[in-house]
Amino acid sequence: MIMAAHQPNFLPWLGFFDRMRQADVFVIVDHVQFERQNYQNRVLIKTDGGPRWITVPVQQRAREETILEKRICADAGGKHDWRRRLSRTLEQSYARAPHFKEYARPFLEQLSAPGESLVELNVRMIETAMRSLGIEKRLVRSSTLAITGAKSDMVLNLCKAVGADAYLAGLGGSHQYLDEAAFKEAGVEVRWQRFEHPVYPQEPSVVPFAPGLSVIDLLVNCGPRSGSVIAGRPS
Repeated sequence: MIMAAHQPNFLPWLGFFDRMRQADVFVIVDHVQFERQNYQNRVLIKTDGGPRWITVPVQQRAREETILEKRICADAGGKHDWRRRLSRTLEQSYARAPHFKEYARPFLEQLSAPGESLVELNVRMIETAMRSLGIEKRLVRSSTLAITGAKSDMVLNLCKAVGADAYLAGLGGSHQYLDEAAFKEAGVEVRWQRFEHPVYPQEPSVVPFAPGLSVIDLLVNCGPRSGSVIAGRPS
């Protein structure tokens, strides 16, 4: 059984879902420390001016807060309602995309739902994207597994907890810290993700194609073909 794992990012990019589609079980790593200025509460979308960050505002209570503990700023319905502003930004950016109405609606509905837990919002968005991409995988949250250790040890312990005999490592910092010898000794094969970012028709078309954007960019532009595009089968 192949396991992949990642923090619950906000509206993640395509590489996140490429790993998920290749795994049997995907672990949402929500028990680790929240990383400021990262992708856990923000992501890039495309606008007429090029790529732009959209951000879920979060409360800054303690530097050691875990992702599970992170709370969203509770200003819904007020003068500076971030949910309404973010929804309007998505609508203004992608209104001309061919599949906007059908594929953006479920995300906008999740965005408008009440709640102050960042991880709950992110998981709902991830599950919405999975349904739109046709990905059916078992999701497990690390906070339910009583995992110990950090970095390589933590990942290996996750594999053991879910009964995985292979781990699909990502394109980021894993190369620097993963102890492949320890995995081999434990009987867990390490596989490395090989993901080439696809190029697809992208609105707004007045600016060049931009890679690394939120999955919502692919969905509103490619609609039912999106899952095949991520898998490298764009036709």
